[in-house]
Amino acid sequence: MARSVKQLTDTALKKAKTVDKDFILSDGNGLQVKVRKSGTKLWNFNYYHPITKKRINMVLGKYPALSIVNARKLAQEARELVALGTDPKEHRDETLAFKRAQEELTLSKVALEWFEVKKPDFTQAHGEDIWRSLNNHVLPVIGKYPIGKINAPQVIKILRPIEAKGTLETVKRLSQRLNQVMTYAVNSGYIQANPLAGIKETFKKPQKQNMPSLKPEELPELMQTLATASIKRVTRFLIEWQLHTLTRPGEAAGTRWDEIDFDNKLWVIPAERMKKRREHVIPLSKQAVELLEAIKPISGHRDFVFPSDRNPRNHINNETANMALKRMGFEGRLVSHGLRSLGSTTLNEHEFNPDIIEAALAHVDKNQVRSAYNRAEYIEKRRELMNWWSDHIDKASQGKLSISGTRHLSKVG
Repeated sequence: MARSVKQLTDTALKKAKTVDKDFILSDGNGLQVKVRKSGTKLWNFNYYHPITKKRINMVLGKYPALSIVNARKLAQEARELVALGTDPKEHRDETLAFKRAQEELTLSKVALEWFEVKKPDFTQAHGEDIWRSLNNHVLPVIGKYPIGKINAPQVIKILRPIEAKGTLETVKRLSQRLNQVMTYAVNSGYIQANPLAGIKETFKKPQKQNMPSLKPEELPELMQTLATASIKRVTRFLIEWQLHTLTRPGEAAGTRWDEIDFDNKLWVIPAERMKKRREHVIPLSKQAVELLEAIKPISGHRDFVFPSDRNPRNHINNETANMALKRMGFEGRLVSHGLRSLGSTTLNEHEFNPDIIEAALAHVDKNQVRSAYNRAEYIEKRRELMNWWSDHIDKASQGKLSISGTRHLSKVG
């Protein structure tokens, strides 16, 4: 029990003379003033840690900037925390750190932190799309704001013009990505709650639309147009490669020479480049291999099969095929991603095994399909399908495709 002492007064504190060493004046109940030989007078709260029972001094502030009345209030608050089993010094430090984080950690800094943590989960193309959307629409406006001062009305105001343009899918994605950033901030202890939870309900919902694609009977039109189109050779090769391999635009554009196994006629796409983060192995038809041989003089000495014009050390842009298809007159009828739908529809119409088709499109785990086949049989079924599809493309091209040659068309059971 603390011994009774006479409480301090302003008069007593002002009269306290400095000596050649520091000394303590007590106000009672752990509240003290440390008079330093320099003349500085500091309020301290002296207490026992509620758990370790170690004696601790907590500096409250300088006198007279911190008055006697306010020093006693702070000391009383600290005593109450000790009684509740909380160390007041730790509590104060955590509170200050939290407030400092709110002021110093901007939305841009936290968004970048989140992106670096999550980046391994994204394909390169998807990661670039995420950061580009934030950098184009949100960060230039409120990126410098402290994370603790971001609120829903601010963000809704930014997204309203995008909604007015009709690009509702962009609004939806930005809402999702900003919510992920804020959830990361909560889990990191930067903020206490996500202020953007539920903002997507404020906007119109985008109508789900299928990727524009041609009907199977329109494949000859595509091949004839492609054969005579005024587009760069590498772009044409890219479109043909994507068509023959049934891959997504980013997967095709980013094809690397070291992913190609010419001996076994396989293209092995590593997991980090795939949408579902699983390695995807594609048996290559004779036509696909011939296409690679045809482009080798252009890019065989480089890392990427389809190099960029501006920077040949990088791959061609993921949107190149789309832009070419627009210029070829297919705008609104076909996008590069729709080449997969064209292949899928055709193969299903010819009654190929649906599981093999789904595996070819990397829609299902290869192990699910392999449950009915051993590894060799699984690859062989996939190879038969890809060979049939390439032969079908050749037939539709009527001999005008750069990797031409019509073969006997047979069906995978």
